[in-house]
Amino acid sequence: MAKQHWKPGNMLYPLPVVMVSCQREGEHPNIITLAWAGTVCSDPPMVSVSIRKERYSHAIVKETGEFVINLVTKDLTYATDYCGVRSGRDVDKYKEMHLTPLPSETVKAPGIAESPVNLECKVKQVLELGSHDMFVAEITGVTVEDSYIDGKGKFHLNDTDLTAYSHGEYFSLGKKLGKFGYSVEKKR
Repeated sequence: MAKQHWKPGNMLYPLPVVMVSCQREGEHPNIITLAWAGTVCSDPPMVSVSIRKERYSHAIVKETGEFVINLVTKDLTYATDYCGVRSGRDVDKYKEMHLTPLPSETVKAPGIAESPVNLECKVKQVLELGSHDMFVAEITGVTVEDSYIDGKGKFHLNDTDLTAYSHGEYFSLGKKLGKFGYSVEKKR
């Protein structure tokens, strides 16, 4: 098998693509699309998002210390792309993409009502890393769409048709290949 050695670069794909909403008091809310987001701790529940310093949302998140991560579905992919290529300095992304601000319970920034999951986050630490700053935040509230909760109270996240980002392209999540622990499960 032949391989080439390339200079260092970010090739960790696929990634979740998310829409992060934020808002300064007295201004319209904004949305930034990010693929550099991830889980960093389960107790307390914490996430990180990395944002380029020159992006409009960077200053908002840094000043307010809060944001909402909104998971992206197939139906939200077009709006997600738009929110990643247009600046909130120039357009109201909620208005342009016909998205509904969803009031949050633990932060002032709204979520996106059309997203099946909204994670309300408060920044705990900012790591200045170079081109991006990483905002490490605690999840202080979660909103999930009722239609994905069954009669027993179980949330069926994988039925929401989530979108992933890989090397400049968006993909629907595909066929289930297994579940956690299936490799060591006893065969019947």
